[in-house]
Amino acid sequence: MTNAHLQTAHSTRFDWGPTGATRLAPAAHALVVVDVLSFTTSVTVAVEAGTHVYPYPWRDDTAPAYADQHAADLAVGRRQATPASPWSLSPAALRTAPFTPRLVLPSPNGSAISAAADGKIPVIAASLRNATAVGNWLAAQGYGTPDRPVAVIAAGERWPDGSLRPALEDLLGAGAVINALARAQALTPHQRSEDTLSPEAATAATAFRHTEDLNAAITTCASGRELIEGGFPEDVAVAAELDASPTVPVLTNGEAFTPAD
Repeated sequence: MTNAHLQTAHSTRFDWGPTGATRLAPAAHALVVVDVLSFTTSVTVAVEAGTHVYPYPWRDDTAPAYADQHAADLAVGRRQATPASPWSLSPAALRTAPFTPRLVLPSPNGSAISAAADGKIPVIAASLRNATAVGNWLAAQGYGTPDRPVAVIAAGERWPDGSLRPALEDLLGAGAVINALARAQALTPHQRSEDTLSPEAATAATAFRHTEDLNAAITTCASGRELIEGGFPEDVAVAAELDASPTVPVLTNGEAFTPAD
């Protein structure tokens, strides 16, 4: 592994999954995690409702203790939600669940990527729902510049053997954020945004810009079809709500996602 793999010649970088996040985070000043179906979409829904969201990498026997430690409710799997425990990784279910001030949201992908920052740099939860808001916020904070490089990480999914499956919805979500950041930077005098993007980041942004029917792409891609066929079409519909939210959830000090100032 050389510095070339870390894209350090560029100020806005893009990679995949927890391993990509672990590699890129040490040389970045901010980390953006994109898990459209559905960790970061769920985070935006919960945070815009006023909930502090604690990411947790594992949905195992340690999760309840972690939730107790933070006086938080614990989200469960989509199919495990009950009237007594209605919070889950389903963004549609979170919209109708009772308000909770603190929620632990286990996710082996999104939460693991968030943990890659090790609490040393801000982690921003981005999705299609808040892509422009995140891009504009990053630009306003000076991220995506030589002095404050940013790493955008698409979570992807997993094959049965545990290997990474690059997922179209996360490529498009990451591309939407990168595109918004580049557009915001272009409004800044003396800034040449096209020179700040790594080829990987530029390609993700291009994929987003050239997707003519975003809703169709999300609903008919492999991950979208999997959720719809599994009985969760509302989750896919929520995830496809481009720029529906102005909320920018930020994780600082490795604690909870809360709205950016």
